[in-house]
Amino acid sequence: MGEDTMLAALHGELAVHPWHDPGTASSDAYSLFLSRSSALEWLTDAVPGAHGGLWGMNDAGQDFEAGSPGPLTRKLWFQVSLTGSAAERPLPTQPLLSCAGDVAARIGVLDLHALQILVPVPTRAAAGRTAAPAVLALLQDTGWLADTDPGLARRVQVTLDGGQVPSIVDAASRMLSWMRTFEQRVFACGPTLAQGDADAAEGLVPGIADHLWNGPGHHRATVYGTLAEWSLDALGWLVAFLAEAGAQHGVRTPLVLTVRAL
Repeated sequence: MGEDTMLAALHGELAVHPWHDPGTASSDAYSLFLSRSSALEWLTDAVPGAHGGLWGMNDAGQDFEAGSPGPLTRKLWFQVSLTGSAAERPLPTQPLLSCAGDVAARIGVLDLHALQILVPVPTRAAAGRTAAPAVLALLQDTGWLADTDPGLARRVQVTLDGGQVPSIVDAASRMLSWMRTFEQRVFACGPTLAQGDADAAEGLVPGIADHLWNGPGHHRATVYGTLAEWSLDALGWLVAFLAEAGAQHGVRTPLVLTVRAL
């Protein structure tokens, strides 16, 4: 299990472009994500002592139901290893999902029903660092989502799963209280917090492989709220904010976050 692994899985429907034949196309999800990451200077070169970039490429893929034992909800997935120091910055979930969205658009038209993402929780709190630089960066990032059409707002269900580690259950209510102290209009936390069986990941196939984190899923908390818009930009911001909240309230192990549109 890598403590620096991020894996984003896009669940929903993917209408592949008629000109994109996976059997004959010269590019696939892996090569497209690699190229896009490199073009935006978010890719760290796979050479000793490489500097710059946000992640190194691990793997990526497009799911096909042909030959599968049953229906698949996951359409695309992308796995990277974080590089460099994350001591003063939020997790790069917005860049990761931006690249994922660009790749999806090259392949087809994605109707996203749910995002499932494995994230390492920042360790700055354990190292005696404060969240201030990362939170300030996140609050500044909300400017991109300012003044959006109110009609784009969506109710969402968010499940945070710590697998075999129970710390997320103990921390969840304090995390949400902390998040509400910041003035931002991207995500409005609802008043309800469910524990136990409430799981946004229910029915998503395949899920995140157990060996990549503390799986299988077991200890989890679910919150309901309103997202400013159902977009990968907004989802990337929300995931980074939740990971930051976890870091400040005792969570020290990877989490699987699932966000489902209601």
